[in-house]
Amino acid sequence: MAEGDTIRVIIVDDVRETRDNIRKLLQFESDIEVAGVATTGREGIQLARDVTPDVVLMDINMPDMDGITATENILKEIPHIQIVILSVQGDPNYMRRAMLAGARDFLTKPPMVDELIAAIRRAGRMAHEEKQKVEDRYPSDTGGLAGRADFARQAASYGKVIVVYSPKGGVGCTTLATNLAVTLHNDETPTVVVDGNLQFGDLTIVLNERGKNSIVDLAPRADELDAEIVEEVLITHRATGVKILAAPQRPEHAENVSGDQFGKILAHLRRMYSYVIVDAESALSDIVLSAFDASSMVILVANQDIPSINDARLFLDLTDVIGIDRDRILFVLNKYDKRIAITPESIGENLRKDISVIIPADERAVLPSVNRGSPFVMSDKKRPIARAVLTLAETVRHQLVEFEDAHEVPNQVS
Repeated sequence: MAEGDTIRVIIVDDVRETRDNIRKLLQFESDIEVAGVATTGREGIQLARDVTPDVVLMDINMPDMDGITATENILKEIPHIQIVILSVQGDPNYMRRAMLAGARDFLTKPPMVDELIAAIRRAGRMAHEEKQKVEDRYPSDTGGLAGRADFARQAASYGKVIVVYSPKGGVGCTTLATNLAVTLHNDETPTVVVDGNLQFGDLTIVLNERGKNSIVDLAPRADELDAEIVEEVLITHRATGVKILAAPQRPEHAENVSGDQFGKILAHLRRMYSYVIVDAESALSDIVLSAFDASSMVILVANQDIPSINDARLFLDLTDVIGIDRDRILFVLNKYDKRIAITPESIGENLRKDISVIIPADERAVLPSVNRGSPFVMSDKKRPIARAVLTLAETVRHQLVEFEDAHEVPNQVS
């Protein structure tokens, strides 16, 4: 492992306190990055597919699938990943089974800080060496992916369309969509954010990017898109690499994009990107309804004011009519202020839909980031609002896996 290389780690443990404690321990290590957490064995397998970490810290006892079985499944698909098993029991039989499954190390909980970090660094070096061997064997034709098998697996899979929506304007959907896109994006899970407000969208402004092309350039060719055509139109956010599909430069040009064309464009983007984040307008236009039809998840955003809560209730009442499964809706309370008497619990009870993630109000972080065109998760990841967006990203991953496990949704695009 070259000096300065970062070791990307995911934590798989069903105990929240354990996950939080390990994350806190690792945040001070400059060469170690926690790329995600999972709460079950199955979720850990899916997260490993999505993130392709160097090291997995795997709990051995979990309710749905034990860590040894999860380890076997991960290593069958992505052999260069190194697994460090964590167990409250130092039973030699557990250790033997873990090593036979392919685990790199076995630590007793709670591990000593120095012991844990040393194990991660050993495993990280091994992961980088194994990955380099595969890339040396299959160089340019894989585009840097870890080998032909991994390349074929990723090429055959399709990404998830996540629509960020509120029936009331001004609740912060664009800010959430851009910060979520930046959080989800990495080399293994490339992300594109799509401006779904075709008349007055401002994604490019919020991300401080300009480009001559927009979705209008793709719409006439919606039936014959290919990766080269799409890449020519997309704008790259220079600071993060997130791709942007911009709204038309003039509001009247929005009429040149139909709902059917918008849906076909999203379907094609799913073939190219792990996550397609749609920043939707408030009106239930053909464009927005097409986004809902293509979506794997809808993030419904509300604030702590009565009009916003009422509009969210009206939307939830419409879900059957417009064909959205309520299980696919992730309810987010944005700009939360604990001084306001309306509590998240009372909102969830009133709407009969629990709030999954609470994003605290922080105008000191949000307004400067919008004016600079730099998402706040890039500048200070320890701020409560940035940590909340990280929680949102982890919840999105978890809910997508949970829904697919429950409903056995095939990973295909018609």
